[in-house]
This record gives sequence, C-alpha cells and structure tokens, in this order.
Amino acid sequence: MVATPGELAHDGAGSPVPDRITLRTRLGMVVAAGLNGLSRRLGAGQGTVLGGRAGLAIAPGGLAELAAGRRVALISGTNGKTTTTALLAAALRSHGSAVVTNSTGSNMPAGHFAALAAGARTGGPAVLEVDEGYLPQSLAALAPAVVVLLNLSRDQLDRSSEVRMVAERWRGALAGTPATVIANADDPLVVHGARDAASVIWVGGGVRWRADAAGCPACGGGIAYDGEAWSCRCGFRRPSPQFGFADGPAARTAVLADGRLVPVALKLPGAFNRRNALVAAAAAEVFGLSARAALESMRVVEEVAGRFALRHVRGVPTRMLLAKNPAGWEELLEVVTPGPVVIAINARVADGRDPSWLWDVPFERLAGRPVVATGERSLDLSVRLHYAGVSHERVPEPLGAVARAGELGPGQVVQFVGNYTAFYDLLRAGAH
Repeated sequence: MVATPGELAHDGAGSPVPDRITLRTRLGMVVAAGLNGLSRRLGAGQGTVLGGRAGLAIAPGGLAELAAGRRVALISGTNGKTTTTALLAAALRSHGSAVVTNSTGSNMPAGHFAALAAGARTGGPAVLEVDEGYLPQSLAALAPAVVVLLNLSRDQLDRSSEVRMVAERWRGALAGTPATVIANADDPLVVHGARDAASVIWVGGGVRWRADAAGCPACGGGIAYDGEAWSCRCGFRRPSPQFGFADGPAARTAVLADGRLVPVALKLPGAFNRRNALVAAAAAEVFGLSARAALESMRVVEEVAGRFALRHVRGVPTRMLLAKNPAGWEELLEVVTPGPVVIAINARVADGRDPSWLWDVPFERLAGRPVVATGERSLDLSVRLHYAGVSHERVPEPLGAVARAGELGPGQVVQFVGNYTAFYDLLRAGAH
C-alpha cells in the first residue's frame, strides 16, 4: 500500500510532520523507514544505510529540509566520533531535550537522512557524527550550530585521503561557517583545519599518537613537541585552550573555561574517553548546558554501540572493544585489562582493504599474555604478532577464538578487540 499525502504528514501516534518538509521528502522518509525496518528484520544490518540512500535518491534536498529549524551538532575526526556523539547526546537528553542522533555510527549522508527522518516529529537538537571526509558536504547540507573536531590520523588507507588533504579541506569548509567550532588544540592537523573559522573554542584534549602530525601542515616543516606544547619555526603553534585538564594525561580533573576544576568520572574506561567527554562538555555549553552539568550527566553512559560492553559469547564473559587504526590502538592498550586477549582483523570495505597499519601498532605491550589471533586477516596479524615477540595462537573463526581464549584464562574476562566488521560480526553472531 502506498501512503497518501495525508498519511505522510503524521506518524502512527498522530504527531505532525513539520509543514516545511515537502511531499517529496516525506515520501523519502516513508521509503527510508520501510527499507530500514526490512533490513533490520532480515538481519542484513543495523537498518540505517539502505533506507537513507533510497530516501536521498527520492529527495536530494531532504537533509537540509530535515535539519531546518533545529540546532545541529556535527562531530568529526578519525577516532572517538561515536563515543563523543553518545556523550553529548546523553548530556542534552538528561536535561530535557529530545535528541536526534545517529547512534549506530552511520556517519555519511544516508545515515544522517535516516536519523533525521526518524526524528522529524521532534523539535530537539540533532547530534550527528560525521565521517571526516564528508564534513565539508555535511556542513553545507546541515548548517550546524556546533562542529566538534577530535583528531586526524591515518585510517582506511586504500580509500581515504592523506590526512593533510583532509585537514586542508576542513580549513576551506570551515572558513565561512557561522558555527562554533570545538577543536582539539593538541592535534596540529585539527588546529590547521579549524584555524580560519570565525569562532573556535580550543580544548586541550591530548593525543598519544603523534606520528601523523610530525610535519607542519602550514609550511611542511617539522613540528617540535615539548610536553603538551608544540610548534613549528614558521610560527604555527598550539593555541591556548579554554578547556583542559589539571592533571595532564591522567585526565581526571577538568579545567573549565571559567577556571573551575571539575572531576571527570565516567563508567566508560580510559583517559581517551575522559578527553572525549570534555570536548562534548564544551559543545554542550554552546547549547546552553553548563559543562559541569554535562559532565555529570555523562556518567550514565556505560557502553556505546556495543563498545566497552560486557557480553557472554557462548558462555565466555567477553569485554567488547573496537580499534581500527594505530591511533586507536595506542589509546585502547591503556584499558586492555589483564587476562586473555582476542584480536580480530578483517579487511573489508568498511575496514579498509589494506591492513599494513598493523605494523604501526605497539603490540609488543601484549607480550607475556594469552593472545589469540582471529578474523579474515588473521595470518597478517599473526605475522605482526610474531615480530612483536607476542606468543599467540591463531584460530581463524572468531567464536572459536573466544572459546579458546576462555580456555587459556578460565574464570577471567576475555578482552575481544576487533576492527569494524570483526567487532560487529561478533556482536551479531554470538553476543547476548
């Protein structure tokens, strides 16, 4: 049955769709909802991409229509997008906002259309993560009030631009934006991308991985690091942050823009998540919520799209972790607790076909622990672990790998670390 224009104007509860949304976009919304629902029922995915693509094909201008009339925050960067999006959404939601967000991590235009279409009948803010390559396009379509920039590092090497190219595109797109930009002052590439924006709030979020920012994006010279400070002889240097941490890398005590000290206590593990929380808190202030209240509200977040969650995989207690590139691994190794570890690596389109990044991951830190290599590229991983001096077993099938790790550490929680498709495959196949 095809919906009539009158039916397209209301959801099942009779809530009206805003008048500004054209009939064409309403049709795209109906098609998107139907296809995404079918995708979920068939177990073909998380039900955001297929319908979103169809909706955009029907209504190419639908994103602008769906975003009009609401305040939009865009969160972009190579690492931490999904978590920072979830933290900001939780803070705004806990203070009465009906937040629209792409919680499944579908961070390209199709995912944005699906999220905004699903929330079209609410007037609250939209908090959307954005693939770093799509940020200029999303800025033009969504006219955000806030743009959050986290970091830039090598990722999906076979299909993504070199990170300096991404930073340069950010710089051009942000130069004319009226949005408030919340940017990581500790990443030279992010600073370069944000430096020409009219309104920038700098956050001293910290970075561990600096290998992709050794060269100056402004002049091509070398970046010199001195503790938290960095600079180039051309004059390009770290800006003074309005938000930071009193205890440096530990990131347990935030210094807010007004100088107040606030403890950062999350259920999510790791200093990198506390840094994400501070960035989200700075963004929350643009929406009228104090950073202190925002940080307190974020304590309710225990997992993000399955990440950091404790699941039982065929009876084995398993902590689910995701790492997709050297920068992510550099941070994640901080929270990999003692006990057996399963590392799962695939190299599909969503992961990037090129797994050479494995050679930049400091796997040496796992030496002396029970480690099981798995996934479609477990042979590549096994070679890397061998040269890292990490004694391990290889079990190509992930469910079998978790079972084996459970045998190697009876009674202990298995740490499962997978890249994108390996992580979500295990969630669907064996976690409950």
